[in-house]
Amino acid sequence: MMTAPLALPMADSYLGDAGDFLLINRFARRTGWLHGFMTGYASTYGLLILVLLLAAGRWLARRAGQLRMMAALIWAGLGTLVAVGVNQPIVTAVAEKRPYISIPRTLLLVSRSVDYGFPSDHAVMAGAVATGLCFVNRCLGIVAWVAAVLLALSRVYVGAHYPHDVAAGLLLGAAVIVLGQLLARPILLWLLGSLVRTPLRPLLVAGRGETRPTSTQGADRPVRPTAPGDPLPAGREGAHRDARD
Repeated sequence: MMTAPLALPMADSYLGDAGDFLLINRFARRTGWLHGFMTGYASTYGLLILVLLLAAGRWLARRAGQLRMMAALIWAGLGTLVAVGVNQPIVTAVAEKRPYISIPRTLLLVSRSVDYGFPSDHAVMAGAVATGLCFVNRCLGIVAWVAAVLLALSRVYVGAHYPHDVAAGLLLGAAVIVLGQLLARPILLWLLGSLVRTPLRPLLVAGRGETRPTSTQGADRPVRPTAPGDPLPAGREGAHRDARD
């Protein structure tokens, strides 16, 4: 839903974050060719992309067969819900009005919301998912953070939030995930270690082999060639004797 503005107030007449918002809002007025993409991304597609990235993280964790990755993936999803729950009392306590209510003639490209704006729920979810995926796979986490920052910027572009609303949301979502990793990860690893021995195993790891260890110490250690007279490593002496016979 687009509200047609008349003349936007000068950014210099507003201090701090309101002035920054007006600069972005003025840029939005001059880039009508971006309205369709930014509106869709701010409303629907941004969160959908983050959900698809979570699905990609599950595929990578299951394919790798590492319970550590799967535990991080599960917490990325659960932690996002926890972060949104933590955000609700903060939103109510701060009770910050949306910019299109406080600033006259603001360009608004989305429907008006009845709730308060600080911190942004969309940004909280984006920051939580992106940070959680960093613990699953570094490259996937970087892609998720690009998508999360774009979602945060799009929420300001469409006129729904001030810049500090989305910045605080990203930080809050990330903080909940990082702190939760310290508490939830050992519990999730223990739980997954039990479930992997049940018929639910195919949902957690691919194939029928043992799950890969979380530490690869010694897994790729090269075998040192033996010189004449050196004792053979355990398990190879019998094979060497058979070759001589």
